[in-house]
Formats: sequence, C-alpha cells, structure tokens
Amino acid sequence: MGSPMKIRAAIKDGRTEVKVLIAHPMETGFRKDPEGKTIPGHYINEVVAKHNDKVVLSAVWGPAVSQNPFIQFQFVGGTPGDSVSVTWKDNQGDSRTDQVALS
Repeated sequence: MGSPMKIRAAIKDGRTEVKVLIAHPMETGFRKDPEGKTIPGHYINEVVAKHNDKVVLSAVWGPAVSQNPFIQFQFVGGTPGDSVSVTWKDNQGDSRTDQVALS
C-alpha cells in the first residue's frame, strides 16, 4: 500500500472541486539503472473517484504519467459532510483508497 494521498474537496458555486496529489514512483520500465539494467515498470494504471459511492471520475493511465501525479476535477452536487474517495491501482497489484469529507 502506498503513502496516503493528499485530497482536498470543497464546494464552490454549486460545484465540488477535488484536488488530489498521489505519492507514487510512476516508473516507466524504460529507464536503466547505473549498471545498465532496466528498472522494472511500476505505475498507476487505474484511478477511480467516488462521491458517496457514485463514480464521478474513472481514468486509465499508463507509464507516461509523471512521478507523484496531481489530478484536479469538478462535479456538480455535493453537500458539506458528504464523502469523496479516491482509489488507485498499479501494475504491480498495489492499491490505495483515501477519502475526505466535503467542506
């Protein structure tokens, strides 16, 4: 399981804005170490965000996403106290889910 995500979710003008910073190495699998050996790929390949168990964002990623990716998105609706959860899964079978309450 990776490090906790930093998630901020706030309601503004009837829209909920969510910002997420994910701590992950996002290794492409194409780089080589100092000895010339290929560093195995280790990257997030699926991200799902939910508002009260309803999917509001679903993304499929690959090795071209940078280390410690940041995503920002909006959706209509949400009231203070509702939950927003974000889950990621990577190509090595690791996953993490974190959630916050809307403010």
